[in-house]
Amino acid sequence: MTPDDSLLAALADALARRAHQEPACDPGLPRAAVAVLLRPGEQGLELLLIRRAEREGDPWSGHVALPGGREQAEDAGPAHTAARETHEEVAIDVRRDGRMVGALEPVWPQSSRAPRIVVRPFVFAIPAHARAVPNHEVHAAVWIPLRELLHRGAVTEHLLEIDGIEPMRFPAFDARGYVVWGLTHRILTTFLEVYGEVSGERVSG
Repeated sequence: MTPDDSLLAALADALARRAHQEPACDPGLPRAAVAVLLRPGEQGLELLLIRRAEREGDPWSGHVALPGGREQAEDAGPAHTAARETHEEVAIDVRRDGRMVGALEPVWPQSSRAPRIVVRPFVFAIPAHARAVPNHEVHAAVWIPLRELLHRGAVTEHLLEIDGIEPMRFPAFDARGYVVWGLTHRILTTFLEVYGEVSGERVSG
């Protein structure tokens, strides 16, 4: 067993222990799922981020995000949704080439301006040779070492300006120029807390 395998096993145990902590959410809301994709890299485990394509009418147009999307009627469940959307968006087949490590608590937008939807994040481990090939919904994809997100230099703010409203500041990560904020920032903050507990890696720098 490699160090990464041991770390992923510990991560799976930690995520399983959190299962009872899930917050209650409106069962009538639409559902979506995203994938936290992890692969071994030169600096340890890496995470895949995507920048969504600019699309009119898409509330997350151009945002930095995790692969994923809305649950469809034919999906066997939210984990299937995350896997299907990942394959469609970046051509990585986690059901064939990877394995599910666990799930994080569902989240939903806090802003009244955002769509009412519940998003369930799933963590998958994939091989080092996995490559992301973006489709038309994805402008770019980048692998970020987890230790870079744990560096204090990655902590920043996102300034959101909306006509007629005082600009709002949101906590964010700067991942090699990709600014992660909103739902994705909340998901990754929770994930990094769990990862830090099992790896011993903490915010540094």
